[in-house]
Amino acid sequence: MSQKKARYLTTTLPYVNADPHIGFATEVVVADALARYWRLMGHEVFFNTGTDEHGQKIAGKADEKGQSRQEYVDHFAGEFKKLGTALDLSFDRFIRTTDPDHKAAAQAIWRKCLENGDIYKKKYKGLYCVGDEMFLRDSDLVDGRCPNHPNMEPQVVEEENYFFALSKYQDYLQEYLGKPGVIEPEWRRLEALKFVESGLEDFSISRERARLDWGIDVPDDENQVMYVWFDALSNYISTLGWPEDKDGNFKKFWEEGETTQLAGKDQVRFQSIMWQAMLKSAGVKATDRVVYHGFITSGGQKMSKSLGNVISPYDLVTRYGTEATRYLLLRHVHPFEDSDITTGRLDELYTAGLVNGLGNLVARVMKMAETHMEGPIDRPEPSGFDREYLEALDSFNIQTACDFIWRKVGEMDERITTEAPFKLVKTDLEKAKTIIRELVRELYIVGRMLHPIMPQTSTAIKEAVLANKKPENLFTRLDQ
Repeated sequence: MSQKKARYLTTTLPYVNADPHIGFATEVVVADALARYWRLMGHEVFFNTGTDEHGQKIAGKADEKGQSRQEYVDHFAGEFKKLGTALDLSFDRFIRTTDPDHKAAAQAIWRKCLENGDIYKKKYKGLYCVGDEMFLRDSDLVDGRCPNHPNMEPQVVEEENYFFALSKYQDYLQEYLGKPGVIEPEWRRLEALKFVESGLEDFSISRERARLDWGIDVPDDENQVMYVWFDALSNYISTLGWPEDKDGNFKKFWEEGETTQLAGKDQVRFQSIMWQAMLKSAGVKATDRVVYHGFITSGGQKMSKSLGNVISPYDLVTRYGTEATRYLLLRHVHPFEDSDITTGRLDELYTAGLVNGLGNLVARVMKMAETHMEGPIDRPEPSGFDREYLEALDSFNIQTACDFIWRKVGEMDERITTEAPFKLVKTDLEKAKTIIRELVRELYIVGRMLHPIMPQTSTAIKEAVLANKKPENLFTRLDQ
């Protein structure tokens, strides 16, 4: 194993009150592509994902269905875990916030923050968004409602809760967020910094058990349960064995390694402000970097079950296959901005980029090689990748890395059309074979670059080259 620094990578944990949607599927496929790329470059990687399973919304949904809370979350956690097979994910752990070791770690971080004087109890009255499961400040409101849940009326809630002293970490967070690179893209870092500079308020981290009984117990207070965000954020270190760290993963991947978290653009306050303050209070190193992506819309509208425009990742896999679904999400969803996707558009992108693009190129090149070459080329040396490709992946822009690969595909197609080795074999066989050999070599390199994006396709291309044999069609045409 290379001596390069170990890398820790995690997605957010999706809230299990509905089936998986294309937005989270994109986040976890991006994480998988990064994990595969880093492993390819010689890093030891720990890739974490899982499910967030406590809180008021889940309790309410389970009660509506007449199910126990555990039965309800077991079902939906299973639906999210199946993405591992459907999307060919290489995660090292799928953590659930109902796992016993996670519960213990969440209580441990509570105690650490309490010992540091950052947790206190007080009575509070304010507007509460059930959708985000958090209290709202006046400055958060848009037309009197939570901007993330404009169709939900905020509730006036008055109760006695424990609070975390976020305001104590104003200067620390300004210093932390003042360093370029702790948030990507850069404008999200400036957004977070502006929020902190406007002044921080302490936030509630518990709920009265009489109002909410589905959560992790607050240590030494049987009348309170942990606020779901305080609980769920702790997964990023509980998955590594914190605080006991019996197998050394926490030390290797968090303390000594490089840590990266992926999240949606609505998570900035939670991931880069609240969570970083909690880590500081507990005496744990801050996250090195959080990368924020945009939302996915459909037909210009936010995806909604009521509108009937929600796209299931499982439906995509059924229609296009695992590898093509990965391609569509990685190449045609913007890494940082919002993206609009419709099923009709996906059909066009699949046909153009895979059936008529990569798949057709592989078939053409390998058919010529199988017909006119005496045997396979020597395996190309594992020399460095093109700088443009590497820089794209190192800056978390997988879309640009994909565009680079498909530009190479287009250049090879153009060369076949221009130099026509399939015709040249009749008049100058040796020259034609030289061109074919060069095309095969380039195809192998394309296969290498595809490894983080489409691992099975990468393997199929490289095996075809080394066997000097045209493979079965990589991508089938869609039924009309």
